[in-house]
Amino acid sequence: MPTLFKKPFVLLAILVFLGSNLQCKQAQNPPNVLFIAVDDLRTELGAYGHPIVQSPNMDALASEGSVFTNHFVQVPTCGASRYALLTGMRPSKPLHLKNSAIEMEISHAKESNVPETFIHHLKRNGYYTVGIGKISHSADGLVYGYEEPVSTKKELPHSWDELLFNSGKWGTGWNAFFAYANGENRQSLKKQVKPYEAGEVNDKGYPDGLTTELAIAKLRELKDKKSPFFMGVGFFKPHLPFNAPKKYWDLYDREQIPVSPNPNIPENISLKSLHESGEFNGYALGDEHPNLSEPVSIEYAKKLGHAYLASISYIDAQIGMIWDELKVLGLDKNTIIVIWGDHGWHLGDQRVWGKHTLFENALKSALIIKSPFEENQTKKVESLIETVDIYPTIMELCNIGMPHKMDGESFSDSFRGVTPKGDQVAYSYFRNGISLRTDRYRLTKYFREEEPTVELYDHVSDPYETKNIAHINQDIVQSLMPLLEKGNTGLYEGD
Repeated sequence: MPTLFKKPFVLLAILVFLGSNLQCKQAQNPPNVLFIAVDDLRTELGAYGHPIVQSPNMDALASEGSVFTNHFVQVPTCGASRYALLTGMRPSKPLHLKNSAIEMEISHAKESNVPETFIHHLKRNGYYTVGIGKISHSADGLVYGYEEPVSTKKELPHSWDELLFNSGKWGTGWNAFFAYANGENRQSLKKQVKPYEAGEVNDKGYPDGLTTELAIAKLRELKDKKSPFFMGVGFFKPHLPFNAPKKYWDLYDREQIPVSPNPNIPENISLKSLHESGEFNGYALGDEHPNLSEPVSIEYAKKLGHAYLASISYIDAQIGMIWDELKVLGLDKNTIIVIWGDHGWHLGDQRVWGKHTLFENALKSALIIKSPFEENQTKKVESLIETVDIYPTIMELCNIGMPHKMDGESFSDSFRGVTPKGDQVAYSYFRNGISLRTDRYRLTKYFREEEPTVELYDHVSDPYETKNIAHINQDIVQSLMPLLEKGNTGLYEGD
C-alpha cells in the first residue's frame, strides 16, 4: 500500500483507540453527587431575583448551572416532602403526608428488590454513600423522638455506608436542630424561647457550621476513593428558630427588608385552607403571636424577615466553603451539585407564618443543579418541576438504569433547553386537598365539608394568590379538573 494511504489509516486507528480508551475511562469514572438539602428554603435567593438577600455562593452556583424557577414539592412538611424526594413517589395514603412517613414506611423494612431510596439505588450501583445532617426527616438520620435518648437505629437502614453528625454542645441531633448559641435548645428551655437569635458566635457556634466542618473533612477522605461517592449534606437553617451568627444579621439594614405583598386572607376561601401558625407560636417568647384574626405588625414582620434572610446568608456561607473545598480538591470537575429546599414557607403571606398549606408560598422551593458535563447548561429553567422528578434525573445524569416504576420523570433535557414533553403540571397534597399547578393556574380541590372546596388562582393576573376565582370561572375549573384528577392517587378515598 502506498505511504499516502498508510498514514491516514494509522492516524484513524490511533484516534479510534484513543476515543475508545476515553470512553472506557469515562465509564470507569461515573460522576460524584453532592446533594445539599436546606430546610424551609423558599426561593429567597439572588438567583431568583430577590432584591436584597445576600446569597453570593448559591447565586454563583446557579450562574454556572441551572436555577429552576418553578420547582414544587409534593407535600409542604419536612418528613413527607423528603419521603417523596427519596422514593420518587407521590403520596398515596394519609401516612405519606406526615413527618413520620419515612420512619413508618422505610425504617423497619427489609432490603427488597425495590431500593428504599435513590441513595440506596446509587449504593447498589457502586456508589459510596455518606450522609451528614438532615437528609431524611431525622436531624441526624437516627430514629428517636425530640426528647428521647439517641438511638442507633437508622431512618434509612440500607442507604448509607456512613452516617455522620456532630451534635456539639447540644448533645443530640434533635437538640442541635432547635439550637441556641448558649448550648440550650427549644426542648431544654420548655419552649420559653424566641423564634430568632443573633448569636455572638462564629459559624461553628451553631450546628450547621459543625456540619460544614464534617463535610469538608469527609471530602478530603473521599478524594482518593476509587468508587464514586454520593454525599448528602443536610442544613437546618432557615428552619425555625431563625438563629444565625450576628455577622450575618449585620449584612442587612432592617429598614430595607421587604414584607409580604399579600399579608391578608385571600377572598372567597374557607379558613380551613390556612392555619393559625401553631409551630411558629410554639416559640413562646416571640414578640407577637400572630393568628388569622391578628396579623403581626410591620415592625415585627421586618424583624422576622431579617432573621430569615440572616439564616439564609449563614447557610449560603456554609455551601460556599464546601464548594471551595471541592474546587481545591479538583472534585468539582466530576461532581454534580444539587441544592434543594424541602418546601417553602409563608413569611406572613395569607396571614400565615409557616408551611403546611397548599398555597404557592408553601409549595414552591429552591432548586439549583450544577453538572460539570453540561457545557451549555440552561441558566434559568422555567419548566414546571416536581420534587419526585429529582430521583430519575439524578439516575440519568449518573447513567444508571431505572428497573422499577415511579411517579417522577427525568428533567435532564431541560438543562439543554429542550421543550418538555406532555403536560406541564405539578401536584401537591395536604390539608385534605390536592393542588394542581400549571404554567398559569393553581387549582386546588379539598375533600372536606367546609365550602368552598375548590380554589382557582390565576398567576398571570394574581401571582400572590389573593383571590379565589373558581366560582366565576367554572369553565376554567372544568377544563383543568381532569388534569387534577390525574394526580389523584386515592389518598383521601377513605375520608
